[in-house]
Amino acid sequence: MINILSRAILMSTPLLLGATAEVFAEKAGIMIIAIEGLFLLGAWGGFVGVYLTNSYATGFLLAAALGAIAAMVYGYITIYLKQHQIVTGTALNILIAGLVAFFHRVIFGIPLLPLTIEPLKAIPIPLLHKIPVLGKVLFNQNPLTYIAFLIAPLGFFILFRTSLGLIIRSTGENPEAVDVAGLKVERIRFTVTIVAGVFGAIAGSFYSVVYLGMFTNTIIGGRGWIAFAICFLGNWNPLGAMVGALVFGIAEAVAIYMQSSGQIQLPNELFIALPYILTIILTLTRKNFNVPSKLGIPYLKGN
Repeated sequence: MINILSRAILMSTPLLLGATAEVFAEKAGIMIIAIEGLFLLGAWGGFVGVYLTNSYATGFLLAAALGAIAAMVYGYITIYLKQHQIVTGTALNILIAGLVAFFHRVIFGIPLLPLTIEPLKAIPIPLLHKIPVLGKVLFNQNPLTYIAFLIAPLGFFILFRTSLGLIIRSTGENPEAVDVAGLKVERIRFTVTIVAGVFGAIAGSFYSVVYLGMFTNTIIGGRGWIAFAICFLGNWNPLGAMVGALVFGIAEAVAIYMQSSGQIQLPNELFIALPYILTIILTLTRKNFNVPSKLGIPYLKGN
């Protein structure tokens, strides 16, 4: 049970980072439909950075830079050119998948054996990791996990307890009022989109740098969409996203345990699909959503 809970915390890390980034973007009125592509781009950038330089910091910085660039492209098309966010995001997901496959082959060719790196190791927090049960579950994780679970409450505080958060929320609820106040709606949305792109890509780098220590074109496997769904299920609240990420982390940890233990004779595909089945069930059973009023609607000044 301790191992399952510890792995659940670990597996919830990228979902929490991605969902928190999505919460901020959607509170400003922008749906990051390209989140699956951002996860993939971050996974590739993180792996390439660590593999070529043997530096985890370089890997995370490269992932963040690539995420920022992709978010700039997405933001420019949807915010300044006023194009449809769902169509643009879907196209960007497909483009990123193709670019990643192309540049991976350009840089590394077709290796006979899979290229690997040493996954980022856990760093126990002094004294706290010795606490029975909780120590191993909560305080014997990797640095990215600690950061993710600090960002969620910090994101809640910024979004609902500061003037900056009020501006972000107003941009998604009543952009006309933000404009009247003398603030640039497009600039606010563009900035938030870039920040969300950075964290979305870092979330994706978790799978290649922290978890698997390798990269494949299918490494994300739809988890970006799960992070997108957690934003909805968490009701556009970073703390709600944290709860949702933990639920899916537990589901994935249980699925991994069932696959490896072999105690239950069921098809492996069922365990692999468990987190995605849970996504569908929770989405269908959720009744009330506090959707930002102008979510997905371009701001046209004067209309």
